[in-house]
Amino acid sequence: MNFSGMLKEDTLKNKTILITGGGTGLGKSMGKYFVELGANLIITSRRQEVLNKTATELGGNILPLAGDVRDHKDVQRILDASLEKFGTIDGLLNNAAGNFISPTERLSPKAFDVVVDIVLKGTYNYSLLLGKYWIENKQPGVMLNIVTTYAWTGSSFVAPSAAAKGGVLALTRSLAAEWVKYGIRCNAIAPGPFPTKGAWDRLFPKPISTFFNFEKSLPMKRYGNHQELANLAAYMLSDYSAYMNGEVVTLDGGEWIHNAGEFNKLEKIPKKAWAIIERAVRGKKK
Repeated sequence: MNFSGMLKEDTLKNKTILITGGGTGLGKSMGKYFVELGANLIITSRRQEVLNKTATELGGNILPLAGDVRDHKDVQRILDASLEKFGTIDGLLNNAAGNFISPTERLSPKAFDVVVDIVLKGTYNYSLLLGKYWIENKQPGVMLNIVTTYAWTGSSFVAPSAAAKGGVLALTRSLAAEWVKYGIRCNAIAPGPFPTKGAWDRLFPKPISTFFNFEKSLPMKRYGNHQELANLAAYMLSDYSAYMNGEVVTLDGGEWIHNAGEFNKLEKIPKKAWAIIERAVRGKKK
């Protein structure tokens, strides 16, 4: 299976892209590909030492800035420093997230706040402040938000994340409708399982693996490869997707649609049993 970059060389040349949560995990993987395509990069998260290490690893023209997505003053500081460095920001990837599994009744209000503030508040802080700058300076731009399939279905055991991602989904479509007149596009990706070290330890701690094999339960029997997500993100931030606005692209190997179908679980019925079932449906005797 080919997990290589799909876009032309220099597709993102002269583009400056800001990635929240860009020091590790999926943000780092997407940023790596953006740099390979010629983009200038601003990566932000809470730990400067992690960002510095990532910037060194990726090479290219990267500005690593530690900050808190939940604090609009900190967000403005990062935007100001980024604009001073590069003169412009062409794309925003709202990727910063926090999540963990828990029965909802075991959560405190503070636990809800931790997730909702990073995911929803962080997204609207960056979207609002950068969007206002674009509008005031008559500059077109593109926003790409990372949501999840349970943003529209909901999910047990991750209620704070579902609520926050549902808000991001609504924000994506709202800004797409309202700001398109300013030349601002806003889209989202809903990734399925793409393992990362930090998030995976919180969502699938080792004790869970004793109950079931999550990877084998997926329709394709495999997790997503980070390059597959990076390819899609790069396309959606590039000029190749210039006619795409207000769209949410699901990239999950068919996981949510597979689990959503009312009769999909019938695949567990052995093939030989269908002859018996067919006779029963037709009302024929044995």
